[in-house]
Amino acid sequence: MLYGCLVPHPPLIVPGVGDGTEIPDTRAAYEEIASEIDDINPDVLVMFSPHSVMYADYFHISPGKTGKGDFGSFNAPQVNFTVEYDNELSRLISETAKSENIDAGFLGERDKNLDWGVTVPLYFFKCRKIVRIGLSGFDYITHYKFGMCIREAIEKLRRKAVIVASGDMSHKLGGSYGFSEYGVKHDNYVRECLEQSDFRKLMNIDPSVAENAAECGLRSIMMLAGALDGLNVTSKVLSYEAPYGVGYLVAAVCGDGKCDSLLPKIISDKDSRIKAIKEGEDDFVKLARANVEHFVRTGKTISLPKDLPKEMIDNKAGVFVSIKKNGNLRGCIGTTAPTTANIASEIIQNGVSASSGDPRFDPIEPEELDDLTYSVDVLFPPEPVDSSDKLDVKKYGVIVSSGYKRGLLLPNLDGVDTIEEQVKIAMQKGGIKPTDKYSLERFEVIRHK
Repeated sequence: MLYGCLVPHPPLIVPGVGDGTEIPDTRAAYEEIASEIDDINPDVLVMFSPHSVMYADYFHISPGKTGKGDFGSFNAPQVNFTVEYDNELSRLISETAKSENIDAGFLGERDKNLDWGVTVPLYFFKCRKIVRIGLSGFDYITHYKFGMCIREAIEKLRRKAVIVASGDMSHKLGGSYGFSEYGVKHDNYVRECLEQSDFRKLMNIDPSVAENAAECGLRSIMMLAGALDGLNVTSKVLSYEAPYGVGYLVAAVCGDGKCDSLLPKIISDKDSRIKAIKEGEDDFVKLARANVEHFVRTGKTISLPKDLPKEMIDNKAGVFVSIKKNGNLRGCIGTTAPTTANIASEIIQNGVSASSGDPRFDPIEPEELDDLTYSVDVLFPPEPVDSSDKLDVKKYGVIVSSGYKRGLLLPNLDGVDTIEEQVKIAMQKGGIKPTDKYSLERFEVIRHK
């Protein structure tokens, strides 16, 4: 049997930070989990935290013999912890992951102090030996596979372990982070999956929903799900509340008795989604995909296909090519006005730039190609406007100019819901300060997805 839990980490729930009465349902559920952990009396708590060290392509495991932390940053330094790390288990987790070609280990520690994703649970769960693991920028399936490696290491050492997946749900439920319908959709979906003990469904969550919900716990849950792979799983939601615009969900999860691994089905589900996306692409997006795939594999651009629609050959326009991987942006480069002979050539040129020249990302590698999705925005010429009142975040993109500085944002982007947000992001992209004098232009696009 393997026991695990999903717990949030609001510091206010800790007396000394709060007064001990805030978020009562969450506190009661925490105490129920703590009682169950006491009954198990584990050797070690394996804790996942989104506020530990996080890298794009590496799982960080805290090194050293001990970890210390307190709530000094929340004006309660008197609430403090010292825990012993289970180094033997940590090393075996790292070795097991590397044998599965997953990078995990002890490099790159930036802060030895325990973060509140760990200290909040430790307030309720007696201080035992722990293994502290950060999340990563890897895709959902890699987090699931890493969870499988964690359980393999636990079983090899015959540790009596409890998995603690620390993480809040959406931060966009109406508090200081604002409100988004994606926040509600995300939390309802995750809650439903846990109530149904359906981790396959959880792994099929739309990444764009999670991204726009501003969650911080989903990858923790997916690592927990992976640790329970091949076991008969029962999960129970003990509480859910969102008093400050952040979703706090507490759930207990238990795996007992063998069953078939979910991993092949999860991979098949992903392959089916990508296949359906490819089959639904129009000529604009097919050209972007074909060119990027050819360029990444050969270093050369493709020749113009002969069967392209007339509008792609006869017309000129500025074009943006956007590339996403598992719902997250992987590259986006474009031109606001035509710079080549036609739209097709513009797509080819900007697709190469998006895949290899976006300064925010490393060049795309061949092994990534099957996980990529594309969109192509064809721009109408921009027109100046004298007021932001003449903008529309869904209909118009915006260009903000101040001297030689220029920032652009496309219209109808997930998570950009107001004109103020749109203009602010465009200014940030152009390095334009709020105090700078600037002018506005708007433009329409035809988006091909």
